Amino acid sequence: MDLTELDAVGGFFALRTDPSGGNGAPLARLYAGETAPLTSRIDTVAARLGTGERRVAASVAHLGLAARLWSIALGSAALHGEIPDLDPGRLHWAPERSAPDDLWLTGSGSLSATAVTLREAVQYGHLVPLADALRQDTPVSRQLLWGNAGSALAGAVRMLADWAPRGGRTAVGERAAALAAELLSHPDLAGTVRGPAMRRSTCCLYYRVPGGGLCGDCVFDRPPRRTAQ
Repeated sequence: MDLTELDAVGGFFALRTDPSGGNGAPLARLYAGETAPLTSRIDTVAARLGTGERRVAASVAHLGLAARLWSIALGSAALHGEIPDLDPGRLHWAPERSAPDDLWLTGSGSLSATAVTLREAVQYGHLVPLADALRQDTPVSRQLLWGNAGSALAGAVRMLADWAPRGGRTAVGERAAALAAELLSHPDLAGTVRGPAMRRSTCCLYYRVPGGGLCGDCVFDRPPRRTAQ
């Protein structure tokens, strides 16, 4: 698998295979209850955004990591017809690094690029335990987190579709869209994005960041009136 080509799509698709440049730990530790790195990440995001609302920072932090996971898996599948084995025991996360979240993988091995395999690797292998870990720190609704997951997947599709003609791989965007359509049929993800533009149906709360405005796929047409939390 050519990770160099994957990296060329954009920073969210990059996957390192060496530990240099970071002190990350396997995500399996986070999912097993060692949530201090996640707490630290949310603190960092809150400081960078200038928000005192922890649930806002938690949502933005979650969205960033979900985008990285989907991008790596979907990009590999669309480009190469296989995905890296993203087992949480082998996939390391360095939460102290700036966005996009720094991920690196130990060992080798690949899986077939089917929607079933992607769902097992990303949705069940990472997003479900990640949501559980995050909710131990901050009471963010599961509906919002699944909305983030759907939005992150849709964002990966858009980036691949934009890159495909420039990279001379015109079929890549079509393969990514087809896989995503299957993934989005799952009950947890169904309805999280809608229409040809894949506009999300829930809000990630970014509008509550000072000067944040709306995301490109926001459910709102204009920022809602802010209320105190």
